[in-house]
Amino acid sequence: MFKFSTSSINNMKGVHPDLIKIANKAIGITWVDFGIPRYGGLRTSDIQKELFIEGVSRCDGIIKKSKHQEGLALDFFAYVNGKASWRKDYLTMIAAAFMKAAIELGIEIEWGGWWKGFPDMPHIQLIQDKG
Repeated sequence: MFKFSTSSINNMKGVHPDLIKIANKAIGITWVDFGIPRYGGLRTSDIQKELFIEGVSRCDGIIKKSKHQEGLALDFFAYVNGKASWRKDYLTMIAAAFMKAAIELGIEIEWGGWWKGFPDMPHIQLIQDKG
């Protein structure tokens, strides 16, 4: 059974409590250890803009805001053999643990790996009521 590092815990500060519940459950059931990167949780518009300029996000943080800016999204990375990894097979297994945890908790999330055009494998976000 895996557990989050202090860095990963700190990187989730400001994230919606439901996402933190899901992440804490997922880390206990995953087959692949994972962590939350430095900007994997709540982001300022300045940080979001930097990530947009770097080409790692489609949201500029101003006109098109990211769910990260609202604390409604988490990014993750696999932690394998003492190193961070973004291999698709590892990220898919971690996403499956997130989905299982969310189902067990009765909280709806979506995985960025399902997105067409710009699949975001290391990303999950809460699904907000459309009503």
